[in-house]
Amino acid sequence: MIGLGPLSFAVPLALAGLLALPALWWLLRAVPPRPRQVRFPPLRVLLGLSSPDHSVERTPPWLLALRLVAVLCLVLGAAHPLWNAGGPLPGTGPIVLVVDDGWAAGADWPSRQRMMAELTGRAEREGRRVVLVSTAPAPGRSDPPPPRLMDASEARDRITQLAPKPWETRRDAAVEALRGFPGLAAAPPAAIYWLSDGLGQAEGRSVGALAQTLRPLGSIEVRVPEPSASATIVRPPEVAGDTLHVIVQQASPVAAEPIIHAIGEDGRIVGHALARPITGERTAQAALTLPAELRNRLARIELASSDRTAGSVVLLDHRWQRRPVGIAAPRAVGGEVPLLSEIHYLERALEGEREVRRGEVADLLGRELAALVLTDESPVDGDVRQRIERWVTEGGILVRFAGPRLAAAGGRDDALLPVPLRPGDRVLGGALAWREPAKFAPFPTWSPFVGLELPADVEVYRQVLAEPGMNGQAQTWAELDDGTPLVTARGQGDGWLVLFHVSAGPDGSSLPLSGLFMQMLERIVGLGRGVSEVRTDAPPLAPIRVLDGFGNLGPAPSTARPIPAEVFGQNVAGPLHPPGLYGSEGHVRALNLSETLPHPEPIGPMPGGISVAGYGPTPEIDFRPWLLGLALALVLIDLAASLALRGLLPRGMIARPRRIAGAMVAAALTLATVPAWAQQVVADGSAMPQTLVTSLAYLRTGNAELDAVSRVGLRGLSLVVNRRTAVELADPVGVDPATDELAFFPLVYWPAGPTAPMPSEAAMRNLRAYMAGGGTVVIDTGAAGGGAGQGLDLRQLAQALDLPPLVPVYEDHVLGRAYYLLARFPGRFADGTVWVERTGEHVHDGVSRIIAGSNDWASAWALDDELRPLFPVIPGGERQRELAYRFGINLVMYVLTGSYKSDQVHLPAIMERLRR
Repeated sequence: MIGLGPLSFAVPLALAGLLALPALWWLLRAVPPRPRQVRFPPLRVLLGLSSPDHSVERTPPWLLALRLVAVLCLVLGAAHPLWNAGGPLPGTGPIVLVVDDGWAAGADWPSRQRMMAELTGRAEREGRRVVLVSTAPAPGRSDPPPPRLMDASEARDRITQLAPKPWETRRDAAVEALRGFPGLAAAPPAAIYWLSDGLGQAEGRSVGALAQTLRPLGSIEVRVPEPSASATIVRPPEVAGDTLHVIVQQASPVAAEPIIHAIGEDGRIVGHALARPITGERTAQAALTLPAELRNRLARIELASSDRTAGSVVLLDHRWQRRPVGIAAPRAVGGEVPLLSEIHYLERALEGEREVRRGEVADLLGRELAALVLTDESPVDGDVRQRIERWVTEGGILVRFAGPRLAAAGGRDDALLPVPLRPGDRVLGGALAWREPAKFAPFPTWSPFVGLELPADVEVYRQVLAEPGMNGQAQTWAELDDGTPLVTARGQGDGWLVLFHVSAGPDGSSLPLSGLFMQMLERIVGLGRGVSEVRTDAPPLAPIRVLDGFGNLGPAPSTARPIPAEVFGQNVAGPLHPPGLYGSEGHVRALNLSETLPHPEPIGPMPGGISVAGYGPTPEIDFRPWLLGLALALVLIDLAASLALRGLLPRGMIARPRRIAGAMVAAALTLATVPAWAQQVVADGSAMPQTLVTSLAYLRTGNAELDAVSRVGLRGLSLVVNRRTAVELADPVGVDPATDELAFFPLVYWPAGPTAPMPSEAAMRNLRAYMAGGGTVVIDTGAAGGGAGQGLDLRQLAQALDLPPLVPVYEDHVLGRAYYLLARFPGRFADGTVWVERTGEHVHDGVSRIIAGSNDWASAWALDDELRPLFPVIPGGERQRELAYRFGINLVMYVLTGSYKSDQVHLPAIMERLRR
């Protein structure tokens, strides 16, 4: 390769073809040869005749120049010219690519692939071989794969197959293997490029120290990503009541506010939160508050970014679910003494991380419930009994306590008991008893209570016995030291019937006064909906689905091994046990990589003699395709011109060969510039002015969360409009009404939610001018979940915008007929009133200058990059979201087309007039 400043030639010997241009010039001028003149007297009579057809005596100069340019382009293209190709690679030996392909590399993997492809291409041009070294262990192994010397073409294929791994790197093992690689020991000095992930080594030697050990092999250059592209760790959330607290960590100080998405089991986003950076630190905190029904459907929490990795995704299992427990109690408990009430002890044992609901059975079963507790005083009759039976069959846990009332009534025919009961109860201890109060016997191995410590001071004074010999399918989970059952259970469908043979108060035993009572109830409630705690004697948990390096969940590979139950989660995520879901269909546990990752540290400075560079876009430009394409176009033009000069084209084309050739040359040059223009459009989107496309706009409030919801909401609406109508909308644009021109946009969405500030006077003045010119402003006072009555005062806004009194959308308004026939206009909420301006058909084409409501339309329209809804809609679900999209389409058609569909509104009156 030779270079002339920034221009270089990969095949310089091809430039020798330029020496043939003078000979080609002489040859083209000599062909065709000059015709000889011979006198032939009989043809003298033909001298007066003229022929319209002419043949040239010599090659025209313009055609000669065209042919020379075509040959010049062909020669230069064969020489492979490159702009900013860089100088020759250091050394003369192989090119060594040390690639960090652990979990952190997934944050900006395409940049690493481009860099590897560029270095491999330069090695191929210089005829040098490549050594590819990955620092992450291979699947199913504890060490990285050994180095391998290969040709550039083979290395290119390996690079396309290389992908980040969902575990940490082992740089020290990779460097040791490279130092002992025989393919480099006897080779000339190599050029070593370390494509790092930007993270320092938490334990052991740093990247700089490891790179220093490779200095004897050749020159070293370390590539480091920009701080904004560094990997992010999302820690498993901590539970505090109704809120999940999520910690986000980066190697560099957190500048922006990362968005955390909560993803449900169906892949939809059910919640989001902004992670607030801690000033001066590399940590941010987010708080996700969700109702129990939504929280129990969560499958994962992840970073809302295209640079997602296995470290920025947290899989969730039952440990993060808030399993509600219902305690059956009448609406009014008159004269209740708290210390003597069974409900008091149950609430004290169940409170904490669980949501405890108290009420009548019919009301409790109306919502999602993991377990239902019936005390001895809880009546169960009629329809309620049937509802409980269906609920238990579907997976619920019914926990009952046997006291004096149940003992007096007996339970021989009670289908909600696991075993029939003997009438009456047994009194243990006291002056008239035959024996002392009973103690607990060790829990059976099949009991969910196994492993719990038995306090020595827990005693039973009064017990309701089971009918002997009639246990059937029931199990004894706990028994007294005399062998009589204390806790029995029976499976029914997907649920369980559980009975404590004592009351929930201290009158029957000291169990409610101990911590064992809370632990036993915790184990029982954990069985709800197929969830149970992992016991240390449980079989190993087999892999079900695992994460890849980009945080995507997929089938478990054959190299993933089961994890013993006693060590699950104890720093085991790695090549043998990838992060993912383990267990079986009825019992699933989540293994997360971020649970054991150390705090990310920056890569640190490099020792002297080791250069550092980034992954910025390469400035290299390859002219070969353009030159060869232009040469081909000129050859085609030469062919057409030659046919025209020989009279083999139609007469009209022959008359103007120069114009035809000039036009074809201009067309060829235009086509040669089209790819470069298209590349600019793809790169930065700046080739097309905003005035050539139609976009919706949203008012930037300065609140990052509110503006993000507005942007993704209008983007989702634009996608739906483009799919269902002939309108073609570009991406929405955020505007500042105080400084930006609004006339380019047919509609401006104003999220006037609870956190939105009041615009300045200059902004209000420009908004008034925009509406006076025919623009429409959509004011949403319920934006970002505010709901009705929570945002800015609509009357104050109308007064500031100098608007006439607004009226609710009436039944035959064009807004309800512009595309779909709609009677209501819901968003994320559905109970708000939509207000419009009362306008005539001849004022702004009948389009209201303002449309106001509080239904949070942007949240209902919002879609993520994978076209999944971002927020739940309340209370109508997906049907309500569809109506919200239809309202958005009607809104766009209304502001674009005006009131032309008002004729449909007057159609009944027109038909009636025609009948007359």
